[in-house]
Amino acid sequence: MDSDIGSRTSCFSPSASSGKCLLWAAISAAALLAGCSHLDPRKDAEYQSYAPTADRPVVRPIRSISSFNESLVCMDYMLRAAEIPTTLITAKQFPDYSGKVPASTKDMMITALSRMSRVSNAFRYVDYEVNLVTQDTVQNLTTILLNNNQMQLQRPALYISGGVSFVDQNVFTNSESFGAAGERFNAGYNRNRSATLLGLEMHLGDFRTRTLLPGLDSANEVVFGGGSQGLDAAATIGLYGVKFTLGRDYTQGTGGALRTLVDLAAVELVGKWARVPYWQCLMLEQTNPNFQRQMRDWFDQSGPSGQLRLIENSLLNQGYLSSSDSGLAVNDIRMRGALARFQSDSGIVVTGVLDFPTYERALRNFVKLSEDGSMVRMGWSASGPADMTVASAARSDGISSVRPWMIDMQIENPQPAGERPAFTEGEQVFLSATLSRSSYLYCYFSDAAGNVMRLLPNAITTNAMISADQAVRIPDWMAPNPGFILDAGKPGVEAVMCVATAQDAASRLPPEMQAPALSNMRGIQGLQGVQQRFSSILGTDEFVAQVLQWNVVARKPAPPSPPAPPAPAAK
Repeated sequence: MDSDIGSRTSCFSPSASSGKCLLWAAISAAALLAGCSHLDPRKDAEYQSYAPTADRPVVRPIRSISSFNESLVCMDYMLRAAEIPTTLITAKQFPDYSGKVPASTKDMMITALSRMSRVSNAFRYVDYEVNLVTQDTVQNLTTILLNNNQMQLQRPALYISGGVSFVDQNVFTNSESFGAAGERFNAGYNRNRSATLLGLEMHLGDFRTRTLLPGLDSANEVVFGGGSQGLDAAATIGLYGVKFTLGRDYTQGTGGALRTLVDLAAVELVGKWARVPYWQCLMLEQTNPNFQRQMRDWFDQSGPSGQLRLIENSLLNQGYLSSSDSGLAVNDIRMRGALARFQSDSGIVVTGVLDFPTYERALRNFVKLSEDGSMVRMGWSASGPADMTVASAARSDGISSVRPWMIDMQIENPQPAGERPAFTEGEQVFLSATLSRSSYLYCYFSDAAGNVMRLLPNAITTNAMISADQAVRIPDWMAPNPGFILDAGKPGVEAVMCVATAQDAASRLPPEMQAPALSNMRGIQGLQGVQQRFSSILGTDEFVAQVLQWNVVARKPAPPSPPAPPAPAAK
């Protein structure tokens, strides 16, 4: 104890060591804080109040797509042109025995099938699988309703089977390093690269027989990897030195690589099954791995002013901005509204901000491959756009880059090649309507006598808002309760007219058009009267309309039955 006291009191002597005294003071302060005081969380309230803000991401989310997303859209229109009927499909779980791909392959396949069915209505997924380990609300309710005969599951016609076939990590690994040293200076440089292979195999099967269809398979693999660079340097001057380290690296994840393989497999399986030239959808420029990187380089080179001019020109050509809105600032409310509508119709996250996903989606169809395989711009440059209408060259899927606001109506009944034959009395009619832009949709039916009734919206389908490129069935023959059935009436000409408006016009329509759905509207004769009333309240530029007509012929009388044979004579 005396020695300790001596060591403490020696700090106050003239000959005391300053380092020894500072160390002793630090130990004493730490002991005092640990044993003689307690932490008060209230003192940290202001500091902790920044945590919810700091926890938010600083980059806006973007839509999760692969380089084959445009190929899925192309397949959708190709299936529509081939008049593929709606098919029920399901999928098994896709296992990954390597345990190195933590991703939901099944959900990616469901998304791919959905993107190929927006216009064509080619597939409807049947979610029948029940996981006995992790029961959820939907599975529990399904079990209860099935056991009580209150629910009936539709049997799918097709199913998809497959899984991650292999993950070969670090197939290639390359490492380079060198250094130099001197009396007062030394430096070193290193570079590392690696490549990994991911394989995915899928098959299409007949659900009724649980047999895999020969030839309907897909087996592809993709390479992804990572790399790093580093520089170390150190120098000394006398007793002092300085050292710094610079490094950068990248890692390509398995999620994006797996989604690319899933989308490619979906295009191949569906194309082979439907017997359509699906390879045309795999030849798009967007499937090039360098497409996104080249677009990003052009986006950065254009700068804010160039980006605004390019996007403004695209919005003007597609009708999202009027000619009087030319020259708007990027933060103008009209520009933000036009950007939001374009983003919604293009299937990207709506922000109302001019960002790279919006830039890429507006200009992706104006990029072509040159003879040397590099990406070249068609109809626009880094300094500003030329004439975008000139650059809208025909694509392999037949979709124009600049589409006007329009309604595409089709008769969905199976029909032979050539002109559609007339419907007979009582025959069911199936239609569809697809909008090129998110709009409010109103559909009206006119019989041979000119009586008009509203089909959509109705008591079952109350919402009139329809997304862009989303085919609406009239009636919805796949729904358990379609709301109505459209049968051919008396001989003559029948028609359905659909009207699309930018704003909800239901409350602004005149009283004679406020009649309940599926009932004749008094005071309106023919579809021309409906269109005139929309023009009177909205003007000719605030809505678009499309009419689809068909002929109805009388049912042929049944052939007379042959006379009954005479009864045998009595003996």
